[in-house]
Order: sequence, then C-alpha cells, then structure tokens
Amino acid sequence: MLEKIRAAGANNPADAILTVDIGRLNELKEAGVLQAVESDTLRANIPQHLRHPDGLWFGLTTRARIVLASRDRVSADEVTSLTDLTDPKLKGRICTRSGKHPYNIALIASVIAHDGLEQAEKWLRGVKANLARKPQGNDRAQAKGIYEGVCDVALANNYYMGKMATNDKKPEQKAWANAVRVQFLDQSGRGQHVNISGAAVTNTAKNRDNAVALIEFLSGETAQRIYASDNHEYPVKNGVPLSDLVASWGTFKADTLSIDEIAKHRRAASMLVDKVGYDDGPSS
Repeated sequence: MLEKIRAAGANNPADAILTVDIGRLNELKEAGVLQAVESDTLRANIPQHLRHPDGLWFGLTTRARIVLASRDRVSADEVTSLTDLTDPKLKGRICTRSGKHPYNIALIASVIAHDGLEQAEKWLRGVKANLARKPQGNDRAQAKGIYEGVCDVALANNYYMGKMATNDKKPEQKAWANAVRVQFLDQSGRGQHVNISGAAVTNTAKNRDNAVALIEFLSGETAQRIYASDNHEYPVKNGVPLSDLVASWGTFKADTLSIDEIAKHRRAASMLVDKVGYDDGPSS
C-alpha cells in the first residue's frame, strides 16, 4: 500500500487509509504520506494514547495480544504476566508465530518501551528457551498446537478466538477454541498490551473533509458497535458494549502507554528478534 501511494504521488486517488497494526500506521507516518487532522469528534471518541499526538493517525479498535492457555493443563494463576512466559516451568510449553510478525514486534517493542532494551533481550531469550517448537504459522495455528498437545500456552490476538469459536465453515476451529482459555496479562502491573486498527488521511487527499467525516463515523457509536460484534475487537469509544462472546472472556486493565511511543521501538524490537535467534527455535 505504501509503495502504491508513493508511486502515485500527487495523482494518488486515495483520501483515507484504513489498516491494522501500529507498525503499518507508523511506516505511513515515517514516509510522510499522511496529513494532520484536527477533530473535536475524534479527540472525544478516541483516548489520547490510541491516536497520534499530532493527529496523523487514529486508532479505531484495540486488539489485545493475549495468552491462550490450555484449559486442561494450565491453571488460571500459572501465567498472569509477560514475565511468567520466561519461567522455567514453561520450558517446552509455549507456541508462537514468527517473532518478526508485526503483532509480535509490537509486543516486544512495548517491553522495550517499559523495561529498556537490556531487560527486553533477557525476556525474549527466556521466552525462546521455553518454546515447544520453532515459531510458525498464524495465531490460529497456535491454538491448534495447544489442542493437539504440542504446547500448553500461546500468544494470539483476542479476535482470533472469536473467529475460531464462530467458524461454521471450518468447525474444527471451534474445537481449537474450546481447548483454550483467554488469559489477560499484567493486571496487577502495567496492564494488558494492546494494538490497534486505525485510519489516517493522505497528504494528497482531494476529498479531505469527506475522509475526516468517514474516520469520525468509524469512531462513533454505530460503527464501533459493528466492529465489536462482527470482528470481536474492543471498541475505542467508551461506553460501547462488547459482543457477548468477547464479554464472556471477562474485562481487563489495558496498558495505556502511548501506542506512538511503542512504535518508536519497533526497529529495535525487530533487531532483537534477529539477535537472539528467536525464529530459529528453542534449541538454537
């Protein structure tokens, strides 16, 4: 998408950009293809830590990077923090997708932002040591791994639980979802790490007012309810109810560190994944 925007230059037909993950929004910002937006509606609907401080992008939903834990093999108090993922008692019991995936890069970046690079490296090495296999597949594949007994604990975005649990076309995924429990992390500390889907206005927008109006609508009550019910995500607008399924997992305290601050550490996070050889697996 970024390359298409760059190639089009002033002839870019896009007025608004909708995408997922702070990494993609940050790349668009760094490339200089966005313009600042001043909107009382967006400021009222979207918490400060979920929008760019200068109005270059706006979070529209949040997605928690949770732990999926085996209902049969993991007790409710066994994994309650990111630090617990490094405990030797979990050796050979953790599954994740590639450490280089944007969702994991954002998580690692949040650890760097909170604890510093040295502690983040120690943490990532600890998680790597506890892996059951080389990182592989997508988030659903990690739930499948727990179902099949390959591992007991996995990292995943919360909405994958919703998509598996309601997947009538692939009912085997319902079994994967039924095998795991949603575990929110760091509730006695900084709170559960969250990422966003979001929107921005291009710096070549020929219909700027309409682009802003669209983003304002997406941050409002009607669209936020649709996001919650159809995609199993968490609304950014306060007071919008969760879907029944998402509500059944319980409530959590979210990490309120600025998403923009977390994005500043993505490059360091990516380099850290390579440094520790995370994707080579536990025996490397």
